[in-house]
Amino acid sequence: MKKLLFVTSCLCLMILASCYSQNAMVSSSSGSIHDMINAKADAIEQEVIALRRHYHENPELSNREFETSKHIAAELRKLGLPVDEGMAHTGVVAVLDSGKPGPTIGLRADIDALPVVERADLPFKSTKKTTYLGNDVGVMHACGHDTHIAMLLGSAKILTGMKDQLTGKIVFVFQPAEEGPPPGEEGGAKLMVAEGIFEKYGIDVFFGQHISSGIPAGHITYKVGGTMAAADRFVIKVKGKQTHGSRPWGGVDPITAAAQIIQGLNNIVSRQTELTKEAAVISVGVINGGVRNNIIPEEVELIGTIRTLDVDMQKMIHEKIELTATSIAASSGAVAEVDIQIGVPVTYNDIELTKQMVPSLMKVAGEENVHNVPAVTGAEDFSFFANRVPSLFFFTGGKAPGSEAFPHHTPDFYIDESGLLTGVKAITTVAVDYMISARK
Repeated sequence: MKKLLFVTSCLCLMILASCYSQNAMVSSSSGSIHDMINAKADAIEQEVIALRRHYHENPELSNREFETSKHIAAELRKLGLPVDEGMAHTGVVAVLDSGKPGPTIGLRADIDALPVVERADLPFKSTKKTTYLGNDVGVMHACGHDTHIAMLLGSAKILTGMKDQLTGKIVFVFQPAEEGPPPGEEGGAKLMVAEGIFEKYGIDVFFGQHISSGIPAGHITYKVGGTMAAADRFVIKVKGKQTHGSRPWGGVDPITAAAQIIQGLNNIVSRQTELTKEAAVISVGVINGGVRNNIIPEEVELIGTIRTLDVDMQKMIHEKIELTATSIAASSGAVAEVDIQIGVPVTYNDIELTKQMVPSLMKVAGEENVHNVPAVTGAEDFSFFANRVPSLFFFTGGKAPGSEAFPHHTPDFYIDESGLLTGVKAITTVAVDYMISARK
């Protein structure tokens, strides 16, 4: 009996020693891999910055990213990656296959610019002009998508250079039209999903990041669960009765009714929505109506956006907009027609995945520089990917110390390029760490 106990004890000690040895090897391997990522990222920092400047100086609008996608494809082919072009019109997808079993990880960057005239005085500022919806406009990367392209290309270079250390596959997705396709067209992540990106590449998990002009460079923010809002579009047509401007009583004034409707919409959020539960926004961005100063027109059109972070609140706000607009219009003798178009869903960070990957972000930026923050009312069509597989979408800082933070989508928008290195390391590290965790 004593001999049996001795043998059993020896076997247990051998198993424990083996487990300890395997864990130590994983830890050691993980540590050396992170050292490798950091060294490789440091070595290509200037190359990433140069790529960013190229894309910033040569922006293209949604569904029109023809030269951008060609340049991205050429950069990926330099790395020896097989490249697919043309998904969702101008999308570019490349696959790094380690040749070993493991997860298939999607990494995404958006590539389109905005109809904005750049004011920032940069040597690589955009001077591009084009026509958008019949208007002559400037073209500018006023939301940082140029940095997203450069950071993901930098990550692709690092990961292809360490293929032997990887398992599974990495799918680099350069997605067009994140800002939304032009009216009457399809595009963006929604179209990529419809065209079968998941079926074609078998993506198991998705990671994405967004640069922010308001977050200090070197910092990273995230939120578990709903992190960015659903975005819906509304059109309200207020129909009255045309009359001479000197005799408003001779008709029905849709301009006055429209003004009252705008105030009513504001009251939905400020007085009828439980904002302690989640944030919500209703904004009117376009008012069309009238042709000259002394004619009260027949019709006024209001176009705006709805941002919500809760499905029940979203439904309630849609109903309130319909009721508010039609009731106010009726009270003045006008008629309101309301059309609400469902747009982008809530961007949802998978709870377990986010908790799993936060330590990876802390490896990159330091625990004190990674922050769990409230949700934002901006929207992201990355949500269409996140609706299909567990996903994580985080924010990387692009604000220089002591500088003014100009908002995204404005002519003065500015990103400090020191933040790009953090982004390259972050998107690379979460991919590698997810692979490592899948081996255990």
